[in-house]
Amino acid sequence: MAEHLIDYERLRSFTEQIFCKIGCPLTDARTAATALLSADLRGIDSHGVARLSGYVRLWEAKRVNASPVVKIVHETPSTAVVDGDSGLGLVVAPFAMKVAIEKARAAGTGWVSVSNSNHFGIAGHHALMAVEEGMIGIAMTNASALVAPTFSVERMLGTNPVCVAIPAGNEPAFVADLATTTAANGKLEILQRKNQAAPAGWIQDKDGQPSVNPHELKGGGALLPLGGDREHGSHKGYALGAVVDIFSAVLSGANYGPWVPPFPAFVPMPSNQPGKGLGHFFGAMRIDAFRPADEFKQHMDQWIQRFRSARPAPGYEKVLIPGDPEREAETIRRKAGIPLLNAVWQDLQDLGERFDVKL
Repeated sequence: MAEHLIDYERLRSFTEQIFCKIGCPLTDARTAATALLSADLRGIDSHGVARLSGYVRLWEAKRVNASPVVKIVHETPSTAVVDGDSGLGLVVAPFAMKVAIEKARAAGTGWVSVSNSNHFGIAGHHALMAVEEGMIGIAMTNASALVAPTFSVERMLGTNPVCVAIPAGNEPAFVADLATTTAANGKLEILQRKNQAAPAGWIQDKDGQPSVNPHELKGGGALLPLGGDREHGSHKGYALGAVVDIFSAVLSGANYGPWVPPFPAFVPMPSNQPGKGLGHFFGAMRIDAFRPADEFKQHMDQWIQRFRSARPAPGYEKVLIPGDPEREAETIRRKAGIPLLNAVWQDLQDLGERFDVKL
Protein backbone atom coordinates (compact mmCIF):
# COMPACT_ATOMS: atom_id res chain seq x y z
CA MET A 1 0.00 0.00 0.00
CA ALA A 2 1.20 3.49 -0.79
CA GLU A 3 2.42 5.70 2.00
CA HIS A 4 2.19 9.39 2.81
CA LEU A 5 5.07 11.12 4.56
CA ILE A 6 4.11 13.80 7.05
CA ASP A 7 6.30 15.99 9.23
CA TYR A 8 6.34 14.88 12.87
CA GLU A 9 5.49 18.30 14.28
CA ARG A 10 2.56 18.74 11.90
CA LEU A 11 1.20 15.34 12.87
CA ARG A 12 1.71 16.01 16.58
CA SER A 13 -0.10 19.36 16.30
CA PHE A 14 -3.00 17.75 14.44
CA THR A 15 -3.28 15.00 17.07
CA GLU A 16 -3.16 17.55 19.90
CA GLN A 17 -5.98 19.54 18.29
CA ILE A 18 -8.15 16.43 17.92
CA PHE A 19 -7.70 15.66 21.62
CA CYS A 20 -8.64 19.26 22.43
CA LYS A 21 -11.77 18.92 20.27
CA ILE A 22 -13.03 16.00 22.37
CA GLY A 23 -12.62 18.08 25.53
CA CYS A 24 -9.06 17.49 26.75
CA PRO A 25 -7.43 20.47 28.48
CA LEU A 26 -4.53 21.76 26.39
CA THR A 27 -1.88 20.36 28.76
CA ASP A 28 -3.48 16.91 28.68
CA ALA A 29 -3.94 17.06 24.90
CA ARG A 30 -0.24 17.86 24.49
CA THR A 31 0.76 15.03 26.85
CA ALA A 32 -1.50 12.57 25.02
CA ALA A 33 -0.33 13.60 21.54
CA THR A 34 3.33 13.34 22.52
CA ALA A 35 2.80 9.89 24.06
CA LEU A 36 0.83 8.62 21.07
CA LEU A 37 3.26 10.00 18.47
CA SER A 38 6.23 8.47 20.29
CA ALA A 39 5.07 5.15 18.80
CA ASP A 40 5.14 6.50 15.23
CA LEU A 41 8.55 8.09 15.82
CA ARG A 42 9.98 4.82 17.11
CA GLY A 43 8.61 2.80 14.20
CA ILE A 44 5.83 1.10 16.18
CA ASP A 45 3.14 2.13 13.71
CA SER A 46 0.54 -0.21 15.21
CA HIS A 47 0.28 1.93 18.37
CA GLY A 48 0.51 5.49 17.00
CA VAL A 49 -1.89 7.75 15.12
CA ALA A 50 -3.43 4.67 13.51
CA ARG A 51 -5.25 4.38 16.85
CA LEU A 52 -6.32 8.02 17.18
CA SER A 53 -9.83 7.40 15.86
CA GLY A 54 -10.09 4.47 18.29
CA TYR A 55 -9.56 6.82 21.24
CA VAL A 56 -12.18 9.19 19.79
CA ARG A 57 -14.67 6.32 19.52
CA LEU A 58 -14.02 5.38 23.16
CA TRP A 59 -14.81 8.98 24.11
CA GLU A 60 -17.99 8.87 22.03
CA ALA A 61 -19.01 5.69 23.84
CA LYS A 62 -18.52 7.58 27.13
CA ARG A 63 -15.78 5.17 28.17
CA VAL A 64 -13.09 7.87 28.23
CA ASN A 65 -13.26 10.95 30.44
CA ALA A 66 -11.54 13.71 28.46
CA SER A 67 -10.91 15.89 31.53
CA PRO A 68 -10.16 13.46 34.38
CA VAL A 69 -9.11 14.31 37.91
CA VAL A 70 -6.20 11.85 38.23
CA LYS A 71 -5.22 11.34 41.85
CA ILE A 72 -3.30 9.24 44.33
CA VAL A 73 -5.73 7.21 46.44
CA HIS A 74 -3.22 5.32 48.60
CA GLU A 75 0.51 5.69 49.22
CA THR A 76 3.55 4.83 51.31
CA PRO A 77 7.00 6.48 51.02
CA SER A 78 7.91 4.24 48.06
CA THR A 79 4.55 3.12 46.64
CA ALA A 80 1.27 4.58 45.43
CA VAL A 81 -2.02 3.63 43.85
CA VAL A 82 -3.39 6.07 41.27
CA ASP A 83 -7.02 6.34 40.16
CA GLY A 84 -7.15 7.52 36.55
CA ASP A 85 -10.78 8.71 36.68
CA SER A 86 -11.46 6.93 33.35
CA GLY A 87 -9.01 9.26 31.60
CA LEU A 88 -6.93 8.59 28.53
CA GLY A 89 -4.14 6.20 29.47
CA LEU A 90 -1.92 8.52 27.42
CA VAL A 91 -2.50 11.12 30.17
CA VAL A 92 -2.88 8.90 33.24
CA ALA A 93 0.33 6.91 32.63
CA PRO A 94 2.71 9.92 32.52
CA PHE A 95 1.11 11.22 35.73
CA ALA A 96 1.72 7.86 37.43
CA MET A 97 5.29 7.57 36.16
CA LYS A 98 6.06 11.04 37.52
CA VAL A 99 4.78 9.86 40.90
CA ALA A 100 7.07 6.81 40.69
CA ILE A 101 10.04 9.04 39.83
CA GLU A 102 9.36 11.37 42.77
CA LYS A 103 9.03 8.37 45.10
CA ALA A 104 12.38 7.09 43.81
CA ARG A 105 14.03 10.47 44.43
CA ALA A 106 13.02 10.27 48.07
CA ALA A 107 13.15 6.53 48.82
CA GLY A 108 15.50 5.07 46.19
CA THR A 109 12.77 3.26 44.29
CA GLY A 110 9.18 4.13 43.45
CA TRP A 111 6.36 1.75 42.51
CA VAL A 112 2.94 2.85 41.30
CA SER A 113 -0.09 0.76 40.32
CA VAL A 114 -2.96 2.33 38.40
CA SER A 115 -6.66 1.55 38.10
CA ASN A 116 -9.55 3.17 36.23
CA SER A 117 -7.47 4.00 33.16
CA ASN A 118 -7.50 3.25 29.42
CA HIS A 119 -5.03 2.20 26.70
CA PHE A 120 -1.71 4.03 27.30
CA GLY A 121 0.08 3.72 23.94
CA ILE A 122 3.56 2.19 23.99
CA ALA A 123 5.13 1.17 27.28
CA GLY A 124 8.51 2.48 26.14
CA HIS A 125 7.41 6.12 26.19
CA HIS A 126 6.60 5.93 29.90
CA ALA A 127 9.63 3.88 30.94
CA LEU A 128 11.93 6.33 29.15
CA MET A 129 10.62 9.15 31.36
CA ALA A 130 12.68 7.61 34.17
CA VAL A 131 15.77 7.32 31.95
CA GLU A 132 15.53 11.07 31.29
CA GLU A 133 15.97 11.48 35.06
CA GLY A 134 18.94 9.09 35.16
CA MET A 135 16.86 6.25 36.58
CA ILE A 136 15.82 2.78 35.47
CA GLY A 137 12.21 2.80 34.29
CA ILE A 138 9.68 -0.02 34.20
CA ALA A 139 6.22 0.21 32.61
CA MET A 140 3.56 -2.41 31.98
CA THR A 141 -0.17 -2.60 31.34
CA ASN A 142 -2.90 -5.12 30.87
CA ALA A 143 -5.14 -4.92 27.80
CA SER A 144 -8.25 -6.24 26.05
CA ALA A 145 -8.62 -10.02 26.39
CA LEU A 146 -7.52 -11.30 22.96
CA VAL A 147 -5.01 -13.95 24.03
CA ALA A 148 -5.68 -17.61 24.76
CA PRO A 149 -3.55 -19.14 27.52
CA THR A 150 -1.56 -22.22 26.52
CA PHE A 151 -3.94 -25.19 25.99
CA SER A 152 -7.02 -22.90 25.90
CA VAL A 153 -9.43 -21.69 23.20
CA GLU A 154 -10.83 -18.97 25.48
CA ARG A 155 -9.48 -15.41 25.33
CA MET A 156 -8.32 -14.56 28.84
CA LEU A 157 -5.37 -12.13 28.66
CA GLY A 158 -4.31 -9.07 26.73
CA THR A 159 -1.09 -8.55 24.81
CA ASN A 160 0.10 -7.14 28.17
CA PRO A 161 3.32 -5.34 27.19
CA VAL A 162 6.24 -4.60 29.49
CA CYS A 163 9.17 -2.23 29.04
CA VAL A 164 12.40 -1.94 31.00
CA ALA A 165 14.55 1.07 30.10
CA ILE A 166 18.06 1.37 31.52
CA PRO A 167 20.39 4.36 31.12
CA ALA A 168 24.03 3.95 30.12
CA GLY A 169 26.98 6.35 29.98
CA ASN A 170 28.25 7.12 26.49
CA GLU A 171 26.01 4.48 24.92
CA PRO A 172 22.29 5.02 24.33
CA ALA A 173 19.83 3.52 26.77
CA PHE A 174 18.93 -0.18 26.77
CA VAL A 175 15.18 -0.31 26.02
CA ALA A 176 13.41 -3.68 26.05
CA ASP A 177 9.80 -2.92 25.03
CA LEU A 178 7.74 -5.98 24.16
CA ALA A 179 4.32 -7.57 24.16
CA THR A 180 4.02 -10.86 26.00
CA THR A 181 2.38 -12.32 22.89
CA THR A 182 4.11 -13.49 19.72
CA ALA A 183 2.77 -10.29 18.10
CA ALA A 184 0.68 -7.34 19.26
CA ASN A 185 -2.86 -6.97 17.90
CA GLY A 186 -1.80 -3.81 16.12
CA LYS A 187 0.50 -5.91 13.94
CA LEU A 188 -2.55 -7.88 12.78
CA GLU A 189 -4.32 -4.60 12.00
CA ILE A 190 -1.39 -3.57 9.79
CA LEU A 191 -1.55 -6.92 7.96
CA GLN A 192 -5.28 -6.43 7.46
CA ARG A 193 -4.67 -3.02 5.88
CA LYS A 194 -1.99 -4.52 3.63
CA ASN A 195 -4.12 -7.60 2.82
CA GLN A 196 -1.29 -9.91 3.90
CA ALA A 197 -1.30 -13.23 5.77
CA ALA A 198 -0.04 -13.51 9.35
CA PRO A 199 3.11 -15.54 10.10
CA ALA A 200 2.59 -18.96 11.65
CA GLY A 201 2.49 -18.91 15.45
CA TRP A 202 0.70 -15.58 15.84
CA ILE A 203 -2.94 -16.67 16.04
CA GLN A 204 -5.30 -19.60 16.34
CA ASP A 205 -8.91 -20.05 15.19
CA LYS A 206 -11.93 -20.45 17.47
CA ASP A 207 -11.26 -24.18 17.70
CA GLY A 208 -7.65 -23.72 18.78
CA GLN A 209 -6.14 -24.63 15.41
CA PRO A 210 -3.19 -22.64 13.99
CA SER A 211 -4.17 -19.94 11.49
CA VAL A 212 -2.55 -17.30 9.28
CA ASN A 213 -5.76 -15.31 8.69
CA PRO A 214 -5.18 -11.80 10.16
CA HIS A 215 -8.98 -11.43 10.55
CA GLU A 216 -9.22 -14.53 12.76
CA LEU A 217 -10.05 -12.59 15.92
CA LYS A 218 -13.32 -11.42 14.37
CA GLY A 219 -14.38 -15.05 14.06
CA GLY A 220 -13.66 -15.91 17.68
CA GLY A 221 -9.99 -16.81 17.28
CA ALA A 222 -7.23 -15.67 19.61
CA LEU A 223 -3.73 -14.29 19.69
CA LEU A 224 -1.08 -16.64 21.06
CA PRO A 225 1.30 -16.08 23.97
CA LEU A 226 4.97 -15.42 23.24
CA GLY A 227 6.37 -18.67 21.87
CA GLY A 228 3.30 -19.54 19.80
CA ASP A 229 2.83 -23.10 21.05
CA ARG A 230 3.88 -25.30 23.98
CA GLU A 231 6.83 -26.80 22.09
CA HIS A 232 8.24 -23.31 21.51
CA GLY A 233 7.64 -22.06 25.05
CA SER A 234 4.18 -20.46 24.90
CA HIS A 235 3.70 -21.41 28.56
CA LYS A 236 6.45 -18.89 29.36
CA GLY A 237 4.73 -16.15 27.38
CA TYR A 238 1.48 -17.04 29.13
CA ALA A 239 3.19 -16.74 32.53
CA LEU A 240 4.74 -13.37 31.64
CA GLY A 241 1.39 -12.01 30.45
CA ALA A 242 -0.22 -13.23 33.66
CA VAL A 243 2.41 -11.46 35.80
CA VAL A 244 1.73 -8.19 33.95
CA ASP A 245 -2.03 -8.64 34.47
CA ILE A 246 -1.62 -9.26 38.20
CA PHE A 247 0.81 -6.38 38.79
CA SER A 248 -1.27 -3.98 36.70
CA ALA A 249 -4.74 -4.86 37.89
CA VAL A 250 -5.06 -7.28 40.79
CA LEU A 251 -2.60 -5.07 42.69
CA SER A 252 -4.35 -1.80 41.78
CA GLY A 253 -8.05 -2.67 41.80
CA ALA A 254 -8.47 -2.50 38.02
CA ASN A 255 -10.16 -5.15 35.89
CA TYR A 256 -8.11 -8.23 35.03
CA GLY A 257 -8.18 -11.26 32.75
CA PRO A 258 -11.34 -11.48 30.60
CA TRP A 259 -12.95 -8.51 32.39
CA VAL A 260 -10.56 -5.88 30.99
CA PRO A 261 -12.45 -3.22 28.96
CA PRO A 262 -11.94 -3.84 25.22
CA PHE A 263 -10.20 -1.15 23.16
CA PRO A 264 -12.68 -1.28 20.24
CA ALA A 265 -15.62 0.86 21.37
CA PHE A 266 -18.12 -1.33 19.51
CA VAL A 267 -17.21 -4.42 21.58
CA PRO A 268 -19.57 -4.73 24.57
CA MET A 269 -18.11 -4.28 28.03
CA PRO A 270 -17.70 -7.55 29.96
CA SER A 271 -20.36 -8.16 32.57
CA ASN A 272 -19.74 -8.46 36.30
CA GLN A 273 -16.44 -6.59 36.18
CA PRO A 274 -14.52 -6.95 39.45
CA GLY A 275 -12.55 -3.69 39.24
CA LYS A 276 -12.32 -0.23 37.68
CA GLY A 277 -11.12 0.36 34.13
CA LEU A 278 -7.80 -0.86 32.81
CA GLY A 279 -4.64 -1.20 34.92
CA HIS A 280 -0.97 -0.21 34.65
CA PHE A 281 2.14 -0.67 36.77
CA PHE A 282 5.23 1.57 36.86
CA GLY A 283 8.59 1.50 38.55
CA ALA A 284 11.46 3.94 38.85
CA MET A 285 14.80 2.95 40.38
CA ARG A 286 17.51 5.40 41.35
CA ILE A 287 20.81 3.83 40.35
CA ASP A 288 22.73 5.27 43.28
CA ALA A 289 20.32 3.45 45.57
CA PHE A 290 22.30 0.35 44.55
CA ARG A 291 25.80 1.52 43.54
CA PRO A 292 27.54 4.71 42.37
CA ALA A 293 25.78 5.81 39.19
CA ASP A 294 29.01 6.53 37.29
CA GLU A 295 30.30 3.01 37.96
CA PHE A 296 27.01 1.49 36.85
CA LYS A 297 26.93 3.50 33.62
CA GLN A 298 30.53 2.59 32.85
CA HIS A 299 29.64 -1.08 33.19
CA MET A 300 26.44 -0.64 31.16
CA ASP A 301 28.58 0.84 28.38
CA GLN A 302 30.88 -2.17 28.60
CA TRP A 303 27.90 -4.54 28.58
CA ILE A 304 26.41 -2.87 25.49
CA GLN A 305 29.72 -2.67 23.64
CA ARG A 306 30.51 -6.31 24.27
CA PHE A 307 27.12 -7.48 23.07
CA ARG A 308 27.38 -5.25 20.00
CA SER A 309 30.71 -6.88 19.17
CA ALA A 310 29.32 -10.43 19.41
CA ARG A 311 30.02 -12.35 16.21
CA PRO A 312 26.89 -12.27 14.03
CA ALA A 313 25.39 -15.46 12.62
CA PRO A 314 25.67 -16.06 8.87
CA GLY A 315 23.43 -13.71 6.92
CA TYR A 316 23.33 -11.02 9.61
CA GLU A 317 25.42 -7.85 9.70
CA LYS A 318 25.48 -7.15 13.42
CA VAL A 319 24.03 -7.95 16.82
CA LEU A 320 21.48 -5.41 18.04
CA ILE A 321 20.83 -4.10 21.54
CA PRO A 322 17.19 -3.82 22.65
CA GLY A 323 16.06 -0.35 21.60
CA ASP A 324 18.35 -0.08 18.54
CA PRO A 325 15.68 -0.49 15.82
CA GLU A 326 13.37 2.04 17.47
CA ARG A 327 16.20 4.53 17.98
CA GLU A 328 17.26 4.25 14.34
CA ALA A 329 13.66 4.71 13.21
CA GLU A 330 13.31 7.84 15.34
CA THR A 331 16.48 9.37 13.88
CA ILE A 332 15.19 8.81 10.35
CA ARG A 333 11.59 9.84 10.97
CA ARG A 334 12.39 13.08 12.76
CA LYS A 335 14.17 14.17 9.59
CA ALA A 336 12.20 12.49 6.79
CA GLY A 337 8.73 12.46 8.34
CA ILE A 338 6.27 9.82 9.56
CA PRO A 339 5.10 7.31 6.92
CA LEU A 340 1.35 6.68 7.00
CA LEU A 341 -0.46 3.94 5.10
CA ASN A 342 -3.26 5.13 2.83
CA ALA A 343 -5.91 3.68 5.14
CA VAL A 344 -4.48 5.56 8.14
CA TRP A 345 -4.08 8.77 6.12
CA GLN A 346 -7.72 8.62 5.03
CA ASP A 347 -8.84 7.87 8.59
CA LEU A 348 -7.03 10.99 9.81
CA GLN A 349 -8.48 13.06 6.97
CA ASP A 350 -11.96 11.95 7.98
CA LEU A 351 -11.26 12.87 11.61
CA GLY A 352 -9.94 16.27 10.52
CA GLU A 353 -13.04 17.01 8.45
CA ARG A 354 -15.32 15.95 11.25
CA PHE A 355 -13.62 18.13 13.88
CA ASP A 356 -12.62 20.93 11.51
CA VAL A 357 -8.88 20.36 12.00
CA LYS A 358 -6.71 20.56 8.90
CA LEU A 359 -4.02 17.92 8.41
